[in-house]
Amino acid sequence: MKLSRVLPFLISCISAGTAVTAQTAQQTPPIAPFAASPFQFPIKPGTQNFLSGSMGEIRPNHFHGGIDIKTDMKIGLPVYAAADGYISRARISSYGYGWQLFVTHPGGLVTTYAHLSQFPPALAQHMLQLQYQRKAFDVEVDLTESQFPVKKGDIIAYSGNTGGSGGPHLHFEVRDAQNQLLNPLRYGFAEIVDNVAPTIYNFALVPQSIDARVQGEFQRKEFTPAKQGNTYLLTDTLSAAGLLGLEIQAIDQYNGAANRNGVQAMELRLNGETIYRHNIDGVPFEKQRQVSNHINFTALKLNNRAYQRLYVADGNTLPIYEVDANRGRFRIEEGKVYEVVAELQDSYKNATQLRFFLKGQSTAYQVLEAPKVTTPKLSYEVMESILKITAADTAKRDLDLYIGNFRYGVVPSYTTSAGSVYLYNMIGGLPDSAALGAKSIQFPFDHLIPPGTEFLYTNRFLDITFSQNSLYDTLYLQTDHNEALDVFSINNPLTTLFQPAKVTIRPAKLPEDRSKAAVYGLGWGKSAGFLGGTWNGDAITFYARDLGKFKVISDTVAPTVKLVKKNSAEISFRISDNLSGIASWSCEVNGQWLLLKWEHKNATLTSERLDKTVPLAGDVVLRVKDAVGNEAVYRTKI
Repeated sequence: MKLSRVLPFLISCISAGTAVTAQTAQQTPPIAPFAASPFQFPIKPGTQNFLSGSMGEIRPNHFHGGIDIKTDMKIGLPVYAAADGYISRARISSYGYGWQLFVTHPGGLVTTYAHLSQFPPALAQHMLQLQYQRKAFDVEVDLTESQFPVKKGDIIAYSGNTGGSGGPHLHFEVRDAQNQLLNPLRYGFAEIVDNVAPTIYNFALVPQSIDARVQGEFQRKEFTPAKQGNTYLLTDTLSAAGLLGLEIQAIDQYNGAANRNGVQAMELRLNGETIYRHNIDGVPFEKQRQVSNHINFTALKLNNRAYQRLYVADGNTLPIYEVDANRGRFRIEEGKVYEVVAELQDSYKNATQLRFFLKGQSTAYQVLEAPKVTTPKLSYEVMESILKITAADTAKRDLDLYIGNFRYGVVPSYTTSAGSVYLYNMIGGLPDSAALGAKSIQFPFDHLIPPGTEFLYTNRFLDITFSQNSLYDTLYLQTDHNEALDVFSINNPLTTLFQPAKVTIRPAKLPEDRSKAAVYGLGWGKSAGFLGGTWNGDAITFYARDLGKFKVISDTVAPTVKLVKKNSAEISFRISDNLSGIASWSCEVNGQWLLLKWEHKNATLTSERLDKTVPLAGDVVLRVKDAVGNEAVYRTKI
């Protein structure tokens, strides 16, 4: 079967007769032809540059959408227009991209430049006037072709460390007319030198069917291969069965830089036949959050290991894949031997291979290791739709599974040192409890929530509405209300959502002043993150981007304000808040609004006058509010 799409950086490893086809209706469009000339590098063009971040790099809640160019840990390096065009949008923000420019080029491509420290004088004055007109620090404006035209090589800004930047650098992007993020390294910048192949740390085999086994168990297992040249090998043949998926933890590096960057392209071959490819070379901006479905999100959150999946998980609609009928998963049959080869490539075609062998095992019941049980008990975990129950018990006997008024006998699948393991596919119905002899366990499952549809679940202490696009896959909903702590639980933070769920909770203890009370996400219990909410009677409604634990907390303490500096040219403050966070601020001098620029990394507000010839003088009043309306008022004189 011919390929319906060829990935630009994997052409060398494509063989005739492959079974791979592009994920339907989700293909990345070809690179739009650029007008007259290629892009110029935006920082120190003509000299070797270094990257601290690459396209497609795995971040906690998004793919990195461009390249991060080092600026020698300095602020203020000239930033050059990559090509002819015009500044079509300018943005000043306290967070995210910080100070950012968009330059639209002939042909429809757009380059963006972020975390800037300064704009050119005319644009800087335009933005300053806009801030004074809107009486706001954060502003964004679309600009016309005639306002700020640029030529290739013009200085359009200066590098910085604004917004969510963790250190001085330039974030540089290329987008198409549909706002899809493209890999800037497609455009052949000589300033970046890379002949370093990707590094593989570990790989994992993941059961994808109830009959799947890895080394005899229904369990995701990690392995560390040994490096020989640019190939990573596992000398032992692994036993396996059923439908499996492969995950790889790997990084890429560039010449002269120690940063651990992402790997753009991966291909999987089973016995020489290509069954899967992905290339993180073009990502629609609105699908950035699907990174949590491209990787093993649990491994990232629990162990800080970014394993990329070499199969397409349910609910993943990213346009970066070419897959076979099993979407990259592969089936292992008893007695057969399989060669598994994964090839990883970076943007410069530097390649690394992972190679190992699997031998199909029987899925009949077997004792992998004699059970070592001191106290009989039952425990469980959920893997996709499979309920895995481990019975710390020395006898081989059936488990009683209760669903409503029915009892089902479940035979053990295998036995390990921890006891017998029982497997049940919950698509067949949510179990209430299980029993083995005198031991029993209650399951907390409330409801099976299907993806792709709006669904409302309600009980005595909460309502939760999932939109059509909230869930990637079927959710086995678990809710709880700890009345003593007044903490509400909805599954756990490892359950990721693509779009938020609407949640209404009914606290047992109502706050005295509801205007100061809001919902906070407790995450892993280390801190409380403000989510807000709207009160309606004794209930409060909010939107949850992540599931986990939630609590209504009252914030009655106003922000704190400390004067840092004041003179006729400038005044600055340091502000902070103890809980809900800074929401707004406003400063007046003799009743006239004064712009205060906010830098959240050091919590400072610094003035900028509209007319630099007019000195600051008179009564100064600064008002700072937190997210629930507590206000601090600071007065002084200049």
